[in-house]
Amino acid sequence: MNKYMKPKIIEFERIGESRLGFISVAEVERNIPFIIKRVFWTFYTPEDVIRGKHAHYETEMVLIAVSGIIEVDIVMKDGYTERFLLNKPGLGLYLPKLCWHTMRYSHNAVQLVFASTYYFEQDYIRNYEEFKQI
Repeated sequence: MNKYMKPKIIEFERIGESRLGFISVAEVERNIPFIIKRVFWTFYTPEDVIRGKHAHYETEMVLIAVSGIIEVDIVMKDGYTERFLLNKPGLGLYLPKLCWHTMRYSHNAVQLVFASTYYFEQDYIRNYEEFKQI
């Protein structure tokens, strides 16, 4: 069982200095709490579009706003809710499985996602009422 059961912010170390730029590193079992099986990114999402609107039976994810701002709303099975703001490229948001999430993006947002599973449509819970019944 994963040691993280609730969503949480991950602060990736920022290496470098302002005159040369910075680098942050994601490493499995150091700051990514699962083996990465899939990486994807979203971009050019209009500000009036809400993405996500689903949960996963098995997939865990880490979301990173490599550019722009992403507002993430979370609902967990136990009633826990929280809003997270990803506004720095050195921040990630860990999402455990069975975590309903929606995202809103600034006009220039680019979201990078590390996922613990390969894409499998049957892993998605796309109906909120069904999610509440699980």
